Amino acid sequence: MPAPYLLGSLFGVWFSGGLVKPLQPHLGVARWVHIPVVLGLGVLIGVNFTPDVLGQIGQWTVTLTAMIVTTAVVAPIIYAWLRRRPGYDPVLAFLCATPGGQAECIVLAREYVEKDYVVALFHLVRVVIVFVSTPLLLRLVEGGEAVAQSNVALREMPSIFALPAGEILTFVAIGVAGFVLARACRIPMPHLLGPVGMSTLFHLMGWAELPRVNEFVILAQLAIGGGVGARLAKVPFRDLAGYLKDAFATTLLIMSAYFLSTAAIAFATGSGFLTVWLAFVPGGLYEVTLLALIFGFDVAFVAFHHTIRVMMIFVALPMLALRLGPREVSSEPPRD
Repeated sequence: MPAPYLLGSLFGVWFSGGLVKPLQPHLGVARWVHIPVVLGLGVLIGVNFTPDVLGQIGQWTVTLTAMIVTTAVVAPIIYAWLRRRPGYDPVLAFLCATPGGQAECIVLAREYVEKDYVVALFHLVRVVIVFVSTPLLLRLVEGGEAVAQSNVALREMPSIFALPAGEILTFVAIGVAGFVLARACRIPMPHLLGPVGMSTLFHLMGWAELPRVNEFVILAQLAIGGGVGARLAKVPFRDLAGYLKDAFATTLLIMSAYFLSTAAIAFATGSGFLTVWLAFVPGGLYEVTLLALIFGFDVAFVAFHHTIRVMMIFVALPMLALRLGPREVSSEPPRD
């Protein structure tokens, strides 16, 4: 099975919480586990930005433009569709229609709409579907051999116990320093973008050369998969049935648009379909970069595209939300 630790933890926690209701209040990944995992994942993303990558960024202009255009086209279409559905004021529809920027959308939703959980649901559904379908897509597109190779690659990563103490200390120091600096500068998602930036700087300058660590990649899969599964288990289905249907519909539209764009770019440029797919599909920055890391794809390529989109969304969201009007109280949930 592709990404066994990732999918196993997701479905295991989800089904456990869904079947055993008393477990639900206790499900989730503790912040003291989640933050270090994301810090380390940020460092591992930066590992892929070597001096050679600087020469490749110019070659990514076509794919980057295609990703931006696809995002700019699909978001207004989804917004217009949601506005015609009952239960969506302009700001709520806009935040639900944004293809990416999950954390930023949820933070803004708490300020601008009454039903912020609807925004969280839309983004959660999209992330989960991307998260679950991409490993299966790997098997479908590249066959069982690719899945086997990805699992072998994980096993062959060096163990943390085989690393010199200096490399372990460097790994920790880059992650912590990046987080502290990003937080001081008020950069969005400092626990991810801070270590990514610091690690990227160190590796581009040749000051560090850190490997991917087997135990940490497994821990990241368990923590992120378990966290998504815990959120799924806590969604009150009866209250959200109407919104859930709309969330699935918009996710299908978003993924279809990016799928067509990915297919066109992969065909035109000769790039690997799944590498372009992971760079395009809005499944969460650290979720998709983790998938790229697991399957041995070009993590720098994937992370660069998602970082650009997150930056676009972070800059545009507050301005557009204010233009759409004052805070409104949502009406009744959508009905079939």
